[in-house]
Amino acid sequence: MVLKKASVLVIDDDADVLTAIRLLLKSLVNLIVVEKSPSNIMYQIEKHKYDVVVLDMNFNGVVNTGNEGIYWLRKIKELQPGTAVILMTAYADIDLAIKGLKEGASDFLMKPWKNDKLLEAINTILEKKKKENSKSNNFKAGSTKIIGNSEVMQDVFTKIRKVAPTDANVLILGENGTGKDLIARSLHENSHRKDKPFIKVDVGSLTSTLFESELFGYKKGAFTGANEDREGRFEVADGGTLFLDEIGNISLEQQVKLLTVLQNRLITPLGSNKEVPIDIRLICATNLTPTDLADESNFRKDLIYRINTIDIIVPPLRNRGADITALSKYFVAHYAEKYNKSTFVFDPGFIKKLKSHHFSGNVRELQYVLERAVIMTDGSVLNKEDLVFSSIELPVPSSNSNYDNLNLEEVEKKTILTVLEKHKGNISKSAKELGITRAALYRRLAKYDL
Repeated sequence: MVLKKASVLVIDDDADVLTAIRLLLKSLVNLIVVEKSPSNIMYQIEKHKYDVVVLDMNFNGVVNTGNEGIYWLRKIKELQPGTAVILMTAYADIDLAIKGLKEGASDFLMKPWKNDKLLEAINTILEKKKKENSKSNNFKAGSTKIIGNSEVMQDVFTKIRKVAPTDANVLILGENGTGKDLIARSLHENSHRKDKPFIKVDVGSLTSTLFESELFGYKKGAFTGANEDREGRFEVADGGTLFLDEIGNISLEQQVKLLTVLQNRLITPLGSNKEVPIDIRLICATNLTPTDLADESNFRKDLIYRINTIDIIVPPLRNRGADITALSKYFVAHYAEKYNKSTFVFDPGFIKKLKSHHFSGNVRELQYVLERAVIMTDGSVLNKEDLVFSSIELPVPSSNSNYDNLNLEEVEKKTILTVLEKHKGNISKSAKELGITRAALYRRLAKYDL
């Protein structure tokens, strides 16, 4: 029985409630922990990974809005995204229930609860987790694993599943460091060409001469130094996938040559008059925006149409929410093993500092920052002081203001987060300090998806 192996944490400021649930579950589950003070939630979550958390929505006799529960729900999902949370309240409010479910709660029960309903809710969650255990929200195909529980990444995974089995040309768009090469590899490993070559070429770094010889190959004697025949990348990738990275950086002259090959599906090696047919699946990537690509002074429209049957936009790390936590756990575990260090746990301030950073270098920057932290940290707890962002990764400071490099929305979002943290999610107190109405604060929370 799944329930027998489960670990459950119950948080409620009513001692009678804690006693009742503990007595109900102690002989049915592997571990039952009860906690009266919500301020200890982070400690409990870090101490042990719970399958299910039963969370009260109101504490300390404050106005029963349920905001405290929503606040702590977010904290739990931030620290352990995979933990299921059941919300409990004595105050029937369908809107609050919907809000809790939207925030990631797995279920919502009313007090006084019925024991069979609580057990049913926990069992349903555990059965669902068991079924999904083998099909994680992280995307894995072959040797390539992409971590992402956020909605924006789930959209990317859906596109990969639909597009990969086809031979459609794909253009991957995204900032530097977002993992465009992982997307390309996943497309290949999910395709019918997966047993054939996957060839990557950074075409943006090729000069005009190298562009032709590297992509199309050459015959012996074609130019000085050509001492033997050499196949180009198109021929090497025959039957498989050719991934042209940084396609947005090639010159207009190179674009013409590439367009001709893609139209005719034939290449002519340098020093040869013989055309060679090619059979490749083409994937391209660039850090240019669609607006930049639409500028015909930089990029030919006919080539865009040729390489862009389907586009996949990889979101920047700052738009991926709780993925920062999941990625951090993955990288820290990886580097702990690599450098023969013990398992690490995260202090809440560690994750908070990570989430407040802009990460202009995206996942690549996060990876390097965490590798430094693992190497330099002596203990087993990673604190915010262990995070050191290099001057390359930080915005250039201004003599006038610390906010010169932030737009108005970013400043407002950071201010709201700071005030909410200060008042532990209390909307009334937070709105009062911000000088706005509760309704106005709710609108901003929805706007910034907080």
